[in-house]
Amino acid sequence: MDEASPALAVIERQTAVLIRNIEMLYRRTDLHDDLDRASYLLLRTLDDFGPTDINGLAASLGLDPSTAGRQVCVLKDAGLVERSAAPEDRRRSIITPTDEGLRRMETVRGRRTENLADLLAGWSEVDLGTLGAMFDKYNRAITAKYLTGSTDGADQPAAAPHSA
Repeated sequence: MDEASPALAVIERQTAVLIRNIEMLYRRTDLHDDLDRASYLLLRTLDDFGPTDINGLAASLGLDPSTAGRQVCVLKDAGLVERSAAPEDRRRSIITPTDEGLRRMETVRGRRTENLADLLAGWSEVDLGTLGAMFDKYNRAITAKYLTGSTDGADQPAAAPHSA
């Protein structure tokens, strides 16, 4: 195996540490007592991009449509999303967050933001902006490689799911 560049070696190690730290934060906070991670991200995606069908939602989350469908069923049973027939094709369901779903997602988002603000309190706005931009670029590279099949997605804006 070829020797990785020193920068890639640092990124590989720090990615492993980041994953461990995220798991630790998850275990040590009650942030997801109200909504689990999957429900939060699904509701957050619907809030960001608007109502969409299962295929659009699955694509935007990097999930198989059957997995997204099961998550939607759980949220529907909890009264956090609604399913309605698409006007142009009644066989297709459009997923829309309910007011209660948005309220609970906003509660979790607010608490997550407060925790981040506390954790990063000593950071400058420039450092915060740099971290946000690098996370965004990293996540777009993952999306491009594993969700859209593109090789140049790290420099492209994130794609929205197919909306209604």
